[in-house]
Amino acid sequence: MVSSLPHRCSPALRNSISTPGSTTVVNHLSPPLFLRVQSPTAAAGGGGTQSSKFRCSAAGSETGFFTKLGRLIKEKAKKDVEKIFSGGFSKTRDNLAVIDELLLYWNLSDTDRVLDELEEALLVSDFGPKITIKIVESLRDDIYAGKLKSGNEIKDALKNSVLDLLTKKGAKTELKLGYRKPAVIMIVGVNGGGKTTSLGKLAHRLKSEGATVLMAAGDTFRAAASDQLEIWAERTGCEIISAEKEKAKASSVLSQAVKKGKEQGVDIVLCDTSGRLHTNYSLMEELIACKKAVAKVVPGAPNEILLVLDGTTGLNMLPQAREFNEVVGITGFILTKLDGSARGGCVVSVVDELGIPVKFVGVGEGVEDLQPFDAEAFVNAIFP
Repeated sequence: MVSSLPHRCSPALRNSISTPGSTTVVNHLSPPLFLRVQSPTAAAGGGGTQSSKFRCSAAGSETGFFTKLGRLIKEKAKKDVEKIFSGGFSKTRDNLAVIDELLLYWNLSDTDRVLDELEEALLVSDFGPKITIKIVESLRDDIYAGKLKSGNEIKDALKNSVLDLLTKKGAKTELKLGYRKPAVIMIVGVNGGGKTTSLGKLAHRLKSEGATVLMAAGDTFRAAASDQLEIWAERTGCEIISAEKEKAKASSVLSQAVKKGKEQGVDIVLCDTSGRLHTNYSLMEELIACKKAVAKVVPGAPNEILLVLDGTTGLNMLPQAREFNEVVGITGFILTKLDGSARGGCVVSVVDELGIPVKFVGVGEGVEDLQPFDAEAFVNAIFP
């Protein structure tokens, strides 16, 4: 049940909500914010947990609704993420299954041959030459130094090396949405990478956590883009702002959407943009105009600029990522179609190369299959 409270939550209300045996999490931010209450309920024949949401306003505080929202999305997904990642990265895992065979009967005299074949397996899965050599040479040094004495120890060291690369350079995987409404997320990328679909799935995830979402159809070049986004808006129960006339400027559409979001007190505006090749400089400059347009309405926006990359392209995504980052400053990646790719190592390559975190991965066709990226679950999924 969601009820709207026109005034700040009084101490009495807080005391009445914080009953013994209940867990209360208060997110402080200018209105509106969500205060989630979980309390045990007694039912005939057993007990259960009941969750309610209260909408109230609170005085400014360092911890905001958006900060909690980004964290909540990741934490709630964690319970299913290993199962979903396990299925989503099956083709990459099949490529790397040879590693278990290599290490099963490993002995010291066989080290160079085994490491050469392990190197080949990593390269086939698109870990990239730089990362692969770094990992293999580190393993070689530790083996000859007597630090690794069994196949299991070598595999654990391999997994830890990959995990370290992901967590040191791409640790900030939560959405950073600031403290001012509306938060603005721009989705960018090349044609056919899955931008609009990713935006729709992200809207579904944000809505399911209680955020109000407004979509902006900023892809004014592709005729069917607006229609596709309207289908997602209907499917997720979001309002949408589209161009009122043909050949409208994308920056104008996004500016209008953010203004409306600000007027209506919407939590998040999701901005679609036209697909463009990273080599098309005039279209890349349009992204700069879009970025400036939303910043004029909400200072500091966009809060996130997420680049959608097609996982089936493997290491070919790196030039795209570099160019987009130089032009607009990418804050995170969404990697799509990884369920159909045996090149999952590109996840590690793109993080290591650019130091930008992967925030979401697409591991299936379903609306729930855009998952917050979890480095440990990813490593366990590709190295069973």
